[in-house]
Amino acid sequence: MTLLKTLLATALVAASLVSGANAQDRTIKFAFQNQKDHPQAQGAQKFADLVAAKSGGKIQVKLFPGGTLGGDLQTVSALQGGTVEMTVLNAGILSAQTKEFGIYDFPFLFASPQEADAVTDGPFGKKLLDKLKAKNLVGLAYWELGFRNVTNSKKPITKAEDLAGLKIRVIQSPIYIDMFNALGANAVPMPFPELYTALEQKAVDGQENPVTTILSSKFNEVQKHLAITRHMYNPQAVIVSKKFWDGLSPAEQKWINDAMAEATTFQRGVSRVQSDVALDQLKKSGMQVTEFPAAELDKLRAKMKPVIEKHSEKVGADTVKEVYDTLAKLRTAK
Repeated sequence: MTLLKTLLATALVAASLVSGANAQDRTIKFAFQNQKDHPQAQGAQKFADLVAAKSGGKIQVKLFPGGTLGGDLQTVSALQGGTVEMTVLNAGILSAQTKEFGIYDFPFLFASPQEADAVTDGPFGKKLLDKLKAKNLVGLAYWELGFRNVTNSKKPITKAEDLAGLKIRVIQSPIYIDMFNALGANAVPMPFPELYTALEQKAVDGQENPVTTILSSKFNEVQKHLAITRHMYNPQAVIVSKKFWDGLSPAEQKWINDAMAEATTFQRGVSRVQSDVALDQLKKSGMQVTEFPAAELDKLRAKMKPVIEKHSEKVGADTVKEVYDTLAKLRTAK
């Protein structure tokens, strides 16, 4: 039996060496919106290092941070066309491809990152990633962007009514537009690479993003006020061009999948640690930070009910029920 095990192990090693020898030299263009010091970029760099190690240098991942290859919608189109291989973006943006992804952008859906992990890593999250194949995309994993908060250059926001009249940049997604319009703000959809200039030139009064993004994008240079609203948690989908993926050998696909599993654990951990660090640095930079009282958060939630009802119809009743049922079980089990 020992001899048989030895022979099998030798055969597996030999097969691995052959597959590596037969692998092509490849370069993966990995595009994303945040800057190179952001947890998103740190996860991408970790993935690049792991892929290079696992492939023996056969596959190199070249990072394109800061929206240098275009905004999210443009990048997704490039993946479908096969001109860019990979990206990571807010999962809800993929509702333009597969409507069920819109559930991830529901306000106040997740109470904690751990709840988000349970949904995205579970059967529901995997089912949604599988649906992307019909859109010439392959879903690999979910990373974290974090809880979104509101900044502006005009005034402190301490209650729901303070948002009225402010021009707030939002993601190019219908639910973001509906959400901030419902709060009395004027929602301005805009690609992320254009945002800093728009804030600097006062084309918009404010924006909403996690604190790690606010810091790494230096929005504190052009925004004075930060309100900790935590109105939405963003899981991010890591996706790859199906055209590219289908051209990989099984061994190459395994290297990428294994590297992605390790990079996902790393990225989430970095994001959660750096969130507290980023908030502290924003305070030290001179931003005026206000915590939203519980009663005012309840007002925000109440104003979101019509938005959630509207988009529940778009996403689909079965999808909404599945996610809320999963969350209810998680909360009961605590």
